[in-house]
Amino acid sequence: MKRAVFGALLGFFLSLPAVAQTSHQARGEDPLASWLRNAYTTNRNYIAKSAEKVPEEFYNMRPGPQAEVRTFGQIIGHLANFNYLWCAEAKGEPNPNEGNDFEKVTAKADLVKALNGAQTYCDVVYAALTDASGIEMIQVTRPNGQRNQLPRASRLILNYAHNNEHYGNLVTYMRIKGIVPPSSNQP
Repeated sequence: MKRAVFGALLGFFLSLPAVAQTSHQARGEDPLASWLRNAYTTNRNYIAKSAEKVPEEFYNMRPGPQAEVRTFGQIIGHLANFNYLWCAEAKGEPNPNEGNDFEKVTAKADLVKALNGAQTYCDVVYAALTDASGIEMIQVTRPNGQRNQLPRASRLILNYAHNNEHYGNLVTYMRIKGIVPPSSNQP
């Protein structure tokens, strides 16, 4: 996952000057922020539809007998946790979900509510993103307590990439149960 995120960040930052000088001036918009916002929105909608579509009886399903592999419901809770965390960091405020662990929640209705809350919280952050605000440095505290300065967009790219990776997990779970994933249900 670290390599994928690093690659995405490297590509983002290498393309920023060229894209900003050409497309931004020509169209008068924020092309990179717009791209990230649209990519996040498409993916977040697939995840939300997946959470709604899968029956509660499958929320405790694992793709195999391994106890270390998350259940469908645990993935939904995990996504809620990290959407809150990384969007709060990008926004520069304390995590509004601090002290809660949605991975421990088991009821579908509660998990869907948690996911919707986290996504709604992130929607505001992505909506406010511009190319200029994306390269502003923010303070981030790592799990080991170390504090670092990173570009704001790095947290939002990380969030999008993380969501996308776990949507792939959700698709596998749905396919195992014969459920057509939202991304395959497009006209």
